[in-house]
Amino acid sequence: MAAPAVAGGAPRRRAGLGLERAADSRGVYGGLVVVALAFLLAFVGYPLIYNLLMSFQEVTLSTMARLDRPWVGAANFEAVFADPLFWLVLRNSLAFTIACVVCQVALGFALALFFSLRFSGAAWFRGVILAGWILPLLVVGAIFKWLYATNGGLVNEALLAAGLVTRPVNWLSSPDLSLLSIILANIWYGTPFAMILLAAGLAGLPGELYEAAHLDGAGPWQRFRWVTLPLMKPTLLAVLTLCTIYTLRAFDLLFSMTGGGPAFSSTTLPLWSFVFSFQQFDFGKGAAIASLMFVVVIVAGALYVRSLRTEVRL
Repeated sequence: MAAPAVAGGAPRRRAGLGLERAADSRGVYGGLVVVALAFLLAFVGYPLIYNLLMSFQEVTLSTMARLDRPWVGAANFEAVFADPLFWLVLRNSLAFTIACVVCQVALGFALALFFSLRFSGAAWFRGVILAGWILPLLVVGAIFKWLYATNGGLVNEALLAAGLVTRPVNWLSSPDLSLLSIILANIWYGTPFAMILLAAGLAGLPGELYEAAHLDGAGPWQRFRWVTLPLMKPTLLAVLTLCTIYTLRAFDLLFSMTGGGPAFSSTTLPLWSFVFSFQQFDFGKGAAIASLMFVVVIVAGALYVRSLRTEVRL
C-alpha cells in the first residue's frame, strides 16, 4: 500500500510547485507593473500636471520669489491668443510640421522601397543614410548653419559655381527663406527615421501575395498600388503619427540655426514657449503654450488609434 501513496504524492507535489511558480510569476509581473506605473507618474504624469497648473497661474520671477502663484484662470491662454504673434507662430508651426512630415514619410517610403531591392552595396548605402540620424540635433543645426552661411557656405558656393544665382543668398537671415532652410534641414534629419520604420514594415509583408499578383500579370505599379499600399497602411499611419509628434516638439534644430528669427519668421510653438519662459520669464504663458501643444499631440494620437480600430473592424 506504500507504493501507491508515494506514486500518488508526486503529482501533488508537482502541482503544488506549479501553483507556487505561477504565484511567484504573478508577483513579479505585478511588481514590474507597479514600477512602470511609478515611473510614468513620476516622470510623465507629474510634469504634465505641474505644467497644466502653471498655465492657470501667474508664474513670474516675482511670484516665484514670494512663493505665491495667484490663480488667474484662463488669462494666460487669452493673452496667448490675443498676442499679435500668435497667428504668425501658428502658421509657422503648421507649415513646418506639414512640410516636414509629408516629405519625410514620402522620401522615407521611397528609400525603403529602393533598399528592399537586392543590389550590391545596399547595406553600405543604408548605413550612410542612417549615420546622419545618429547625430545630435544641435550638431546637425551647426552643420547646416555652416552650409547655409552667406559667405563661404557650401550651398551658396555651389549655386554660384553653377550659375544659378549671381550673389550669395541669405538663407538664415532672410524672413522669406529662414523657415524653408530649417524645413530642408529637418527633412534631411528625419527621413532616415521614417525609412527604417517603413523598411521594417516592408520586410514583414507576405511574399506569396506578390508572387500571386505577378502570376496574374500585375506589373510593378499594379503590385505597389494594390498590394503594397493596402498592406502598409497601418505602418504608414504609425510613422505619420510619430513624425508629426516629433516635428511638433522640434526645438533644438530651430534654436541652433536661427533662434526663431529673423523677426519671428522661423518661430514655432516650442520656441515661442521658450521665449515666454526663459527670456521674458513669464512661465504661465509658456506653460499655456506647452499645454496647447500637448492637446494637439493627444488629438494626433487619438486619430491614429481610431484609424487602427477602423482597420481592425475592416
